[in-house]
Amino acid sequence: MNPRKLRACFLLLALIGLLAAFFPSWRDRPVTSLDEEGFAQGCTVIMVGKGASTDGSTIATHTCDCGTCDWTWRHVPAADHKPGEMRRIYHINQYKTWPPEEGLKWDLYKRDFTGLEIPEVPHTYAYHHGMFGYMNDQQLAIGESTIGCVRKLHNPTPTPAFDITMLTLIAMERCRTAREAIQLMGSLAEKYGYGYNDHGEMLAVHDPNEVWVFEIVPVGPLWTPQSGKPGAVWCAQRVPDDHVSVCPNESRIGEIDLSNKDYFMASEHVVSFAIEQGLYDPGSGKPFSWKRAYSPAEGSATSTNGRRARMWRFFNIVAPSLKLSPETPNMDYPFSVKPDRKISVQDVMNMTRDRAQGTPFDRVKGMRGGPFGNPNYYATTRTICTPSVEYTTVTQCRGWLPAPIGGIVWLCFGLQDTSCYMPLYAGITDVPDSFKIGDHWIFNRESARWAFDYVDFHTQVVYSYALEEVKKAQAEWEAKTVAGIGEIDKQALERYNRSVEEGIGYLTGYCLTHADRVVKAWWKLGDDLLVKFNKISYYDPEKRTRDRNKPVYPDWWKKAIQIYDILLEPPEK
Repeated sequence: MNPRKLRACFLLLALIGLLAAFFPSWRDRPVTSLDEEGFAQGCTVIMVGKGASTDGSTIATHTCDCGTCDWTWRHVPAADHKPGEMRRIYHINQYKTWPPEEGLKWDLYKRDFTGLEIPEVPHTYAYHHGMFGYMNDQQLAIGESTIGCVRKLHNPTPTPAFDITMLTLIAMERCRTAREAIQLMGSLAEKYGYGYNDHGEMLAVHDPNEVWVFEIVPVGPLWTPQSGKPGAVWCAQRVPDDHVSVCPNESRIGEIDLSNKDYFMASEHVVSFAIEQGLYDPGSGKPFSWKRAYSPAEGSATSTNGRRARMWRFFNIVAPSLKLSPETPNMDYPFSVKPDRKISVQDVMNMTRDRAQGTPFDRVKGMRGGPFGNPNYYATTRTICTPSVEYTTVTQCRGWLPAPIGGIVWLCFGLQDTSCYMPLYAGITDVPDSFKIGDHWIFNRESARWAFDYVDFHTQVVYSYALEEVKKAQAEWEAKTVAGIGEIDKQALERYNRSVEEGIGYLTGYCLTHADRVVKAWWKLGDDLLVKFNKISYYDPEKRTRDRNKPVYPDWWKKAIQIYDILLEPPEK
């Protein structure tokens, strides 16, 4: 070998040795849901136990934050199956989409058959799904958040048959309770492998009685079914009935007590596998912590410059009396807390619109929001409400009603602060056609999502003014619906008691008609915003005179521009 190349090799080896001595093993670094700059690419889940809600329902959310993902929804009807029938298992990539001319995602994903078929069950339940299964006709509900895992456990090979989307669909088809769903998903992942499209994932799994946090990670790229070893490791913890919790793309389960079966479940090798992989040392004297072993996420709201501020902000909203500091490491926050006051479903919707207003992480603080206080300009701080969201779900389970009436998926498309939550009851037999179509790259007036993006786009121009118009529409179409849902329940229950089919038909008609009206209202709202704030001016169509008034630019903005212009002047001036 050339002497110069030989010296270079020795230097490289020496450098690797130094790195190994001073830094943790690269393989033990966490693969999280944050990119290299620390910007979140995942979703926020808020959870409310039945004793913490104002009406005794359990509630969970999913802000489906992606920016380029498929946003379409489908309804899968219930079905009866003959002995010997098999259920095909597919790889489903959360993020993959196809051009509309090729077809719709929820048809095309079947091209990616894993080769695995499992025995069908005699009856599968009906359910609604978008990127994941969200609610079935038994009031089983799910929300998702990517949490990542230590790098060496990531398994990007196609060997594992299950990813997180497929697990949720199977749970929707076969399970009635949160506990059943967790046990089924965990056992399938262990037997047939978990990974490929996904690494560490969290699911909020709830029914009318309980809310659980279920977390799962792969076991590395060398796993095969022939190894005889489990193809996944998982853990679950129940949220106390009178508590609330959150998952902002960070593992939430810490120390576990598997003897307390009312609050913990896990794969049998949950501790032994961590020891085997060098992720936990039982001789350290420290108790085993699931998140510190499998998905550590260091940093606080303050130390990350607001990139990890959602954890602190949630607890700041629901339990300000605790006075938790934004400097508290996120790994040290409690799993759940008792809120200072009980929380309604409208409160939860409002939380999904939170921008850390009035805190050090406020996106419009100072000049960040421009002259019209637009929180979408300054993207360093990661808030619960974020421009990359495809849709948001608020799943609500109410045990005092029959399951088809008691369960509701409240769904809003696009950015939460300019959208509107619409109810989809658990028992309805279809979702609106406008929910089933649409694509980021092709404008389509037949797609519901584009109606909400249309409003959002026209809100951005003069945000503080336009948002007031949006809030009026939300009060008309969302707040009134939430307040009046009890009357819809009553009407549905009267019909349901006479005939199940009549009750389900009433609910289906109501949901489809209501969604159609909201979508039409949002198209009109977008048109109105375009006219009213055209040319960054104010055209008031309600006035008889045809005057034009410009929105008032604040004095601080004008002064800031003058100061900035002076700073840009050449030094000689």
